Amino acid sequence: MQFIDLEAQQKLIRADVDRRIAAVLDHGKYIMGPEVAELEEVLAEYVGSEHAISCSSGTDALVMPLMARGFGPGDIVITSPFTFMASAEVISLLGATPVFVDIDPVTYNMDPDALEKAIEAIQKGDRSIYPLPENLDFENSRLAAVIAVDMFGLPADYPRIEAICKAHDLLLIEDAAQSFGGAIGDARSCSFGHVATTSFFPAKPFGCYGDGGMIFTNDADLADVMRSIRVHGKGEDKYDNKRIGLNARLDTLQAAILLAKWELFGDEVDARQRIADRYASLLASEVPAVTPPATPEGFSSAWAQYTIRCGGRRADYQAALSDAGIPSAVYYPSPLHLQTAYAQLGYVKGSLAASEEASADVLSLPFGPYLRDEDMDKVVACLARV
Repeated sequence: MQFIDLEAQQKLIRADVDRRIAAVLDHGKYIMGPEVAELEEVLAEYVGSEHAISCSSGTDALVMPLMARGFGPGDIVITSPFTFMASAEVISLLGATPVFVDIDPVTYNMDPDALEKAIEAIQKGDRSIYPLPENLDFENSRLAAVIAVDMFGLPADYPRIEAICKAHDLLLIEDAAQSFGGAIGDARSCSFGHVATTSFFPAKPFGCYGDGGMIFTNDADLADVMRSIRVHGKGEDKYDNKRIGLNARLDTLQAAILLAKWELFGDEVDARQRIADRYASLLASEVPAVTPPATPEGFSSAWAQYTIRCGGRRADYQAALSDAGIPSAVYYPSPLHLQTAYAQLGYVKGSLAASEEASADVLSLPFGPYLRDEDMDKVVACLARV
């Protein structure tokens, strides 16, 4: 059994993948070839965004809008500590200061109440209101942006988070690396905030066979700046550099692979939901000691992972699965505010309790649109024996 079965998907589209790769090899436009523009057009239409800017990774997708807005030393950007390093790393790379806001313990996404408290604490320079970095210079800092992360495929509470950011004039970035294919009502993931980003890392709900990412926005001026940043800050041509930029282009070959995968994506989103529903039903009847993931009313998840709470017995469940030859994974064993890279911020254990408790108790089970019922039954039966 595989944790994520990419082989089953490839078998369905291998001929089309080969055909599209051959087309790239034939036309030889390996950098910014026609498939890149085609993919941008297809995904912009799907999301409902006016602009889609492809790039070389989900991390570059996050750093480019921050660069486009000129963020750096003296700027504060709020994000979640319960996520992969990239969500905060991009803030630090530009010299800005990350402030971590705790999660909702049910959805694992940024808690809007905690966000409001953190903003108040920053504005008043009062750490008693909410935990803030020890080295935060209130006098010479400016609260600039929020990066909200869509965890495990579920969009964050954007109706509330958008309203909070609008009230305080903050740039809002939706980090939808895991949630492409999810939605809130009729609004699809990657349509929230001023800018939204996603990742095409192979394990994502919509992934390529390497690295890649996409940025979505309705802001034409911001889109133009990010297109410039993507190619070394170019102006009218690559030797007319208007700003400092990156080498952050999406490879034409990866765009071609994604276009082949796109033919399956709608069916895969439906399959992920069916499998998640079946997991939830089985766990409720066979393993009531664990807590399946929850989806708030009106929200839909892309189900990047299927993650349970273990009630303090994660090591037992993970060992039992391992003994049975069943893979599992922990996303994320240590929240960012307690990692060595951010020791200088001065957060201590207990600062952001919900994130810390989640890191100590979550376990992701084998999942994907091609997970067989018999494999799911084997996973649940193994957990039930613990």
